[in-house]
Order: sequence, then structure tokens, then C-alpha cells
Amino acid sequence: MNISQEKIDNLNAVLKININPEDYTPRVDKAIKDQAKKAKIPGFRPGMVPAAHIKRMYGKSILVDEINNLLSDTLNKYIEDEKLEVLGQPLPKVDAEKSYNWDFADNFEFNYEVGLAPEFKIDFSSADKLPEYVIKVDDETLASRIKNIRRSYGKMTNPDVSADDDVLYSELVQLSPDGSVFEDGISNTTSVRLDQVQDEAIKASLIGLKKDDVVTLDIQKAFDNDAAKVAGLLKIDEEAAADLKSNFRLTVKNVNRLEESDLNQEFFDKLFGEGTVTTEAEFRAKITEELESMMQQDAERQLQDGIYHLAIDKVKFDLPDEFLKRWLKATNEQLSDEELQGGYNDFAKNLKWTLIENKVIKENNIDIKYDEVFALSKQRLAQQFQMYSPQPIAEEQLAQYTVQYLQNKENANKIFEELKALKVFDYIKSVITLNKKDIALPEFNKLVAAHQH
Repeated sequence: MNISQEKIDNLNAVLKININPEDYTPRVDKAIKDQAKKAKIPGFRPGMVPAAHIKRMYGKSILVDEINNLLSDTLNKYIEDEKLEVLGQPLPKVDAEKSYNWDFADNFEFNYEVGLAPEFKIDFSSADKLPEYVIKVDDETLASRIKNIRRSYGKMTNPDVSADDDVLYSELVQLSPDGSVFEDGISNTTSVRLDQVQDEAIKASLIGLKKDDVVTLDIQKAFDNDAAKVAGLLKIDEEAAADLKSNFRLTVKNVNRLEESDLNQEFFDKLFGEGTVTTEAEFRAKITEELESMMQQDAERQLQDGIYHLAIDKVKFDLPDEFLKRWLKATNEQLSDEELQGGYNDFAKNLKWTLIENKVIKENNIDIKYDEVFALSKQRLAQQFQMYSPQPIAEEQLAQYTVQYLQNKENANKIFEELKALKVFDYIKSVITLNKKDIALPEFNKLVAAHQH
């Protein structure tokens, strides 16, 4: 057996594999004998089927399987031995002029295209500069957060007349264009939250209503054509909600109001534990601290996004684009040419980032230890549990969940890749210049929105 490499250019090569009968015959004979021992064929006792009979019946398919296995083993070993850094996987080149008898005497030649990783240098330095935002809580954000917390610990009342932020427990009935009830149309009794109504004129028409009052509601305009919201209110699927043009008759069944909890010691103790916070000033300071801590995660993500784009723009190298497009098509049969063209740039950027990551890790001898993977996984699970319950989960139980989570290979790989990226971000942050900048949350949100577009 012989395997050789023909370099097309720095990013593309062809691997040529020649396989002769002496290379594959021992493997094929062994596979035939193994099948003979297991085969259950009428007229033969189990394990007593002659190998010649198996060869006559299944020989060609066994030969094809073993040739494929031999090719796979040979390719993988060659790539490993030659330390070839390939992108994607080798693609077989189809040669219409070659045909084989598959009669156990053929000499085979197979050619594989490979895409090679480019050579490039990493040269981040203090001359590379990025802003590092420190988000400050503005009065409006703080007031909104405090209001939501007070309401979540408040009590429900049923006032006579609706006001801003109330919930109207209402019957919704579909209307015809002439304003009459649509026969066999959509109807549902549901809670309409006034704080979710987007159109100010419609919201104003829903304020000041009493039980049994009736109004006509343009439901699409009220919720800014949000199909998911409309579907939820009417208990229909999103596709039907998106196409819906009708107005609805809204009949108030009840007005519900969530009263805000008093800022007293009982409320403070429920939130933070007994005696931790004793004054309104301390309460506001604590909420500010929690908000800024949460926002700092957003600021960190923004910085990571900045580092990612700095790396993609600064580290210049080409990829074997045409090979990679062929490989993507070969491994994703449902992928259309339009989807490939539309999505390839993002794929190429992410592949470039992965190559940069790997080089930073290798050149700086950055280790990724299991206890670091475990710690990050535990942190991520704790954050998930916190979304559903403000009470922290017991440390021992969290550790057990983490062990179970990491037993799933997909989960473990996901956390490993996240930790790898974090270590690369930390390295780049330590080399470049970061300019700290205070920014109010509304300005920060505008900045993020502008970058996304």
C-alpha cells in the first residue's frame, strides 16, 4: 500500500492511496470468517457455515466495507503521522474513467482532496485598543427594577376602574368587518396586561374601564403585530395569529391590580435575609449593586465581541474557500446553493476564530483542567437554577447535578469550548490596551443595537 501527497497550493492538496490485493486480502478473509461464525443460514448449523459460501453470497459487499475501513484507517494515520492540519474532512475525488471488477484481485487507486489550515502569525500588542465599558444604573432602570420587585412581593386587588399597568381579565370575541360577531369565529377568555400594550391610543382606551364594559380592540395594532403574543392571548397557533386581520370585542370580566409591597422590614427580610438590610437607602444600594453586577456580564459579552472582531480583522489569512464550500455541500445534503452563499461568510469567520483560538492556546501553553471545566459548569447550572428560584441551591446538590451534566459528552464539549474561548479572551485582554469607560444603561443598549445592525 502506498499513500502520497500532491500539494496544489498552500491551502489545498490531494492524497493519493494505492491499495493492492496483499493489503486488503487478510482483512477481507478475517471478515468473511467472522461472518461465517455468526451467520444463521437455512441448511447449516449455527457457526458451521463454510467461509466459501459466505464469500460467494456476500463477498463483494464485505470487500467494499473492508476497503472503506482500510481507506479510513490509512487516511487518519497519514494525517496524524504527517501532522497535517486539515480543515473539514478529506473529500473523495470521483474518477469516471476508473472502474473496478471487485473480484478480489483489483489494484485500487483512490484520490482525496484535503483543505489545509493556513500559516499565520499572532501579534496582539498594547497598540491594539478597545473600550471596556462599566455600566452605571440610571434612575429609570433602578425605579423600574424596584417596582417589579415590590409588585412580585405585593398582593392582588380588584379595583372598580382600570388604571395603567393593571390586568384586564377579559372575554375576546372575533368581529366581522361590519362590527358584528363573526359566526364560529375565535373567542377566548384571558388576561390582557396593559403594560404590554404597545399602542398608546389603544392603551388609553383600556384605562378607566369597569367590570362588564365593552370595547373594540385592534389586537394586531395593540401588540405591534407580535404573532407570539397574539397567539398566546387567543389560544391559536402563531401562523394563524400572523395572518389575522379581524378586530375583537373585549368584555371586561374583572380588573386585577398587583399592589406594590410596602418598603418595610418584613419585605427587606424576605428579600435579603433577616437584618441584612434595614433602611430604604440600603435597599436601593443593594438593588443597584445587583443590577450593576448583572449588567457587568453584558459589558463583558460586549468586550468579548469586540475582541472577536479585532482578531478577525487583525489576523490576516486565507482559507481554502472552494474546498470548504464543496465539503459543506457534501456533508449537508439539504443545503441549497443560496443558503451556502448566504451563510458561508459567517462560517468562515467562526472557523478563523477557532484557528486563532487554537494558535493562542498552543503558543502560550494554556492548559484547560478538568476542575476548571467542572467549576464553570457548576456556575452555569447555578445561574439557570437562579432564574427559576431566588433561593440558592445547596452546594452538595449542585455538585451532583454538575457531575450528571458533564456525563453527557455534548454538554462536556460545550463547556470545554466555552472555557477555551474565555481563556483566549483573558490572554488577549492581558496583552492589548483596555480603556475603561463609564456608560449609562440606555446608551449601552443603543451601542449594542448599533453593533448588531
